[in-house]
Amino acid sequence: MITRVLSAGLLAGLVAGLAIALLQNFTTTPLILEAETYENAAPEKTAYGPAKLVLASADASSLPLILVHGPEGHGDHGEEAWAPADGAERIVYTSIATIGASVGFAFLLLAAMLIAGDRIDERQAMVWAAAGFAATGLAPAVGLSPELPGMVAADLVSRQGWWLLTALSTAAALWLFLRNDSVAMRALAVVLLLAPHVIGAPHVMDADASKVPAELAARFAATSLAVHAALWLATGFAVGAIWPRLAGVGASVGVAKT
Repeated sequence: MITRVLSAGLLAGLVAGLAIALLQNFTTTPLILEAETYENAAPEKTAYGPAKLVLASADASSLPLILVHGPEGHGDHGEEAWAPADGAERIVYTSIATIGASVGFAFLLLAAMLIAGDRIDERQAMVWAAAGFAATGLAPAVGLSPELPGMVAADLVSRQGWWLLTALSTAAALWLFLRNDSVAMRALAVVLLLAPHVIGAPHVMDADASKVPAELAARFAATSLAVHAALWLATGFAVGAIWPRLAGVGASVGVAKT
């Protein structure tokens, strides 16, 4: 079983990741490159360095305001952090990251479907993949949209913490709502679904500090979400197509049918 899971996860992640990496090269990557031209055109410099700005208005948030891809964390002496060169090197590293994400998605799908005792085929795996996108992409994007270089953002740890809370609570809400008939459990699911958004995502209220045009940021947010959905669905399809061929066509495997 472990060998089958590893083989299916790695192979599905590789196939789906390669396909979506090609898609990214023609969709999100050009938008990122365009945003970098704005980011690098007129760098803002202060006596305290360009990495972090703090809002000082009386009613502003105390969260630090950070330019995405800014020099924060590049060292005490302001040296440039390493980044892949534009062109082939950048494409290779981006593709590796996408494949890695797809492999992780594949293992998550396989683990969830095995625990649930669901049949693993293309249809079921894509349904689970759609739920995965809702939890890790769609729900977090309600509070934190995908960001381009040069955009302002709250503290990274705060954003990551809110994203993790939202992803976990949304996944739990979907599980409770779709796999339970109890009114109480479904009510709890609604509470879990809304809780992160009631708490609120960390934000800074200084849109003027962003170097990226709003139209470009909006296009990137929409395109990034579409690519994220495509990655989940492609991974789900690959998992559903590959698993039966490794475990026996028509096999239905699980440890706990609910």
